[in-house]
Amino acid sequence: MARRRKLYEGKAKIMYEGPEPGTIIQYFKDDATAFNNQKQGVITGKGVLNNRISEYLMTKLTEIGVPNHFIRRVNMREQLVHEVEILPVKLVVRNVAAGSLAKRFGLEEGTQLPRSIIEYYYKSDELNDPMISEEHITCFGWAATQDLDDMVTLSLRVNDFLVGLFLGVGLRLIDFKLEFGRWYNEHDEVQIVLADEISPDNCRLWDVATNEKMDKDRFRRDLGGVKEAYQEVARRLGVLPEAGPMDLKGPKAVQ
Repeated sequence: MARRRKLYEGKAKIMYEGPEPGTIIQYFKDDATAFNNQKQGVITGKGVLNNRISEYLMTKLTEIGVPNHFIRRVNMREQLVHEVEILPVKLVVRNVAAGSLAKRFGLEEGTQLPRSIIEYYYKSDELNDPMISEEHITCFGWAATQDLDDMVTLSLRVNDFLVGLFLGVGLRLIDFKLEFGRWYNEHDEVQIVLADEISPDNCRLWDVATNEKMDKDRFRRDLGGVKEAYQEVARRLGVLPEAGPMDLKGPKAVQ
């Protein structure tokens, strides 16, 4: 088993030092969390499925000119990605009222919004990822005005593309979370790029015909069939692993 230096471990992924300078190995875990880590569980095979789904979606976004950190998939659980400076701001794009938006404004879940809404959240587990405004972001230096403009522009492009892509396989994109980072290319030029992952872990996806939830809400709300829902998303996208979402242990880490 290869030994790599662990750089960071989050709720759903582990980051290892990559084989070349400026690269990172992103390992997808089976761990599932909700409500700021208050609810925890393990969904066997989830990491394999999310790796394949995110690879597919990031590749499609690259094809339409959306810059992102993805380089290639290494194996069933790992991706090679560019090392980026992650910005401490999450963007949530909402197309349909669900989750916290429905609760905050007393909307019936499933209500189509007049237009897509972008919300900002500060990345902080200790503070429970509070919602923030553009004023907070620029005042505290979490991102420059131009950075924020780039993030919003990219988010809207990603949303437009993914809405159509998922609709083509019978899924309704309700909302999703995006993270961005600064990438310093070989010419030392700085570019804002999409990072993290795009999968049923951070997208709400409903079946068009039945409104059945096909995402992590099945775990959050104890609906059962979480792995089966993720498998169905992968199947519809045409990326279900041939061998099934079997376990593949990660490399041993050296500190």
